[in-house]
Amino acid sequence: MVKAPQAKTAFHAVLAVVFQVRDGRLEVLLWRRAREPFARSWALPGGTLDPDESLEASIRRHLAAKVDVRELTHLEQLETRGQPGRNPLRWELATAYLGLIPSSADPALPADTRWHPVDRLPRLAFDHKPIVHAARGRLRAKLSYTNIGYALAPETFTISELRELYVAALGHDVTATNLRRVLLRRGLLAPTGRRRDPGREGGRPAALFRFRTRTLAITDQFAVLRPPAAVATPSGPADPQRQATPLGEENGKRMTSRAALRSRRR
Repeated sequence: MVKAPQAKTAFHAVLAVVFQVRDGRLEVLLWRRAREPFARSWALPGGTLDPDESLEASIRRHLAAKVDVRELTHLEQLETRGQPGRNPLRWELATAYLGLIPSSADPALPADTRWHPVDRLPRLAFDHKPIVHAARGRLRAKLSYTNIGYALAPETFTISELRELYVAALGHDVTATNLRRVLLRRGLLAPTGRRRDPGREGGRPAALFRFRTRTLAITDQFAVLRPPAAVATPSGPADPQRQATPLGEENGKRMTSRAALRSRRR
């Protein structure tokens, strides 16, 4: 660990937590370190901030070595960490970003870089594991009160396909019917007028939708997408087969406390 008298100025690193829904799972982009500290451990992509370089310009430069940054549909600053000893070799601050790639993209990756399921992370270097969890928490919160779903979705999609993306990111079930009702009520989706052929499975062709805008916007600042809840029946305990408002966000189930809102948003 670098002792305080030896380090008068901290180094500043930038990191990116890049998420994509792949095969129905929320996954994060990681690379395997070749050098100490934490040689052979997986880590978030990033590097050191250069002089006269902005934080965002720096993380985009470092990401370009791992993934085509043109595939990024959203990038926002997440948090800065500066705990003493987070880097055992030097005094270092780290500013992390949240990045999203749509499910339709399949960017080429270098040999030392892979996608990993967020719920089955390998051993991570430094303090990168809690940073990944913080990014997932930010994404889940913003799926409730913004239109950030556009950054996970392809240009056009069926409601069923969009539901799969929300379920993967939120970590709990969402019904297609309620998802459609809520997003249409908020004016987030627009029908394309086209339909997708059902293929070999048969059935009716599904309507295709798109997000009206592909830039971040707050759509319902007090909304919370909660997991489906069991409903108590008059004759006994809660019945898990009956669900109260599957999206958990409508019919008055909203956070109205300013303190609660501040805890979710930055």
